[in-house]
Amino acid sequence: MLGYVIRRLLMAVVILFASSYLVYVLSAFAGDPLEDLRQSRDPNREALMAQRTERLNLDVSPFLRYFLWIRGALGCAAPFIAQCDLGTNLQGFQVTDLLARAMAQTILLVTGATILAIIIGITLGIVSALRQYSGLDYGITFMAFLFFSLPVFWVAVLLKEFGAIRFNDFLRDAGFSPFTIVFVDIVTALAFYSAAYGATRTKALISGGAALAVMLLMVGVDATGWLKAPFLGIPGILVLGLLGAVVFTFLISGFRNKRALYSGLTSVLVAVIVYFPIQGFLDDSMTWPKMFALGLVTLVVGLGIGYAFGGYDRGQGMRVGGLTALWAGGLVLLDRYFQSWPAYVSHGRIRGRPIATVGSSTPGFNEGFWLTGIDTLTHLILPTAALMLVALAGYSRYSRASMLEIMNQDYIRTARAKGVSERAVVMKHAFRNALIPLATLIAFDIGGLIGGAVITENVFAFTGMGQLFIQALNVVDLNPLMGFFLITGILAMVFNLIADLLYSVLDPRVRVKA
Repeated sequence: MLGYVIRRLLMAVVILFASSYLVYVLSAFAGDPLEDLRQSRDPNREALMAQRTERLNLDVSPFLRYFLWIRGALGCAAPFIAQCDLGTNLQGFQVTDLLARAMAQTILLVTGATILAIIIGITLGIVSALRQYSGLDYGITFMAFLFFSLPVFWVAVLLKEFGAIRFNDFLRDAGFSPFTIVFVDIVTALAFYSAAYGATRTKALISGGAALAVMLLMVGVDATGWLKAPFLGIPGILVLGLLGAVVFTFLISGFRNKRALYSGLTSVLVAVIVYFPIQGFLDDSMTWPKMFALGLVTLVVGLGIGYAFGGYDRGQGMRVGGLTALWAGGLVLLDRYFQSWPAYVSHGRIRGRPIATVGSSTPGFNEGFWLTGIDTLTHLILPTAALMLVALAGYSRYSRASMLEIMNQDYIRTARAKGVSERAVVMKHAFRNALIPLATLIAFDIGGLIGGAVITENVFAFTGMGQLFIQALNVVDLNPLMGFFLITGILAMVFNLIADLLYSVLDPRVRVKA
């Protein structure tokens, strides 16, 4: 495999060199980088033109000027060879600084949306495949094609109207009318009835129980004013944590492995026990490195609990314990954000309208770690939702088709005939193989994250990589344009290689050879 990787990397270098040379030359002949100065009435126009020409080496032919650019670019791809220098843009700003700011905005905008789209889309696709031709399958298919066909700018505008403007109006006097509660109950009952399987009576009991639980939840939220002052506390963390432990145990090991279940439940109890002692640590002196370190400690504790319980498959217990610990730790973190929510909403810069429609943050808002974090999250809700809704449709369709193909294979029928539980058939035999066709799609999407989302960035006023590329292309600003191409090209090739390597990980029958 090492020989294969080295060969692919050498090929990537040759391809990147040739393609970047072609793009540089074609872009250089696409326009005049001195056009704005030629049209200027500034008395020192000639001096400014001479200065820009000297700074950007415009007096050198594009066929040769490329090699001046690549000399500095080599330092970015291989810092041990030379210093990273991508030059300056037309206004004289360093391209590396522009790329760093644009990458930060783009990563902030699209990473969460893509991860959520992958997880939710694949989950919906698998559920749809397992309930083929049911009401749930038809409903998921309809919604997938609906969001797939909608233009992202129109989805973004609708989210601004209903997810921000009207929702902020709703928060001023938050409450649910009887009609709203009844309507949500009916929708919940229909959804659970379509998703459930078994006899009609069983499906009716499941859907009725789900509707009753939702009704009680909405009445409780309305009575306690939870939307204005949200909280979880120990009861919420305990209930949601135990639910997560049960779900992780079912998916990873099944309930026959009692020790795995005990490790998950113990992880939740540990989170509840440390709830009050850890509050003093979660103050405004918190930083993201501390948060990352705290997450690692949480994971280690969960893995240790799973290891201590042991059992016939200690690995399953460790996975359940680790995931449940992270889930419970995330609930504690969410509760801490909830504690700061009323202060954020009532802040003078927010004025009771927390869901933002433009930008990545409120200008000049710096009120400590938690309030600033809430401000960033509220600015990300709408663009993340817009990108996720459009992207998850494709993942759900691909995963459904892949899962249906796998479920009709002979080895799946053999596993069922041998008495293997349906959970084991789906999770151990079908799910992993169904991911193989999706590996390339996911790898390319993740590799394309840094390219940005031009339309969404325009609608929500995010100055990310997509905007940087369009602006550079419009004025023939070669250095930012080539910096964008260098980064996206390298990432595309790297993740293409990762996709090929993932095949051998997901399917042992696939081998990569030099």
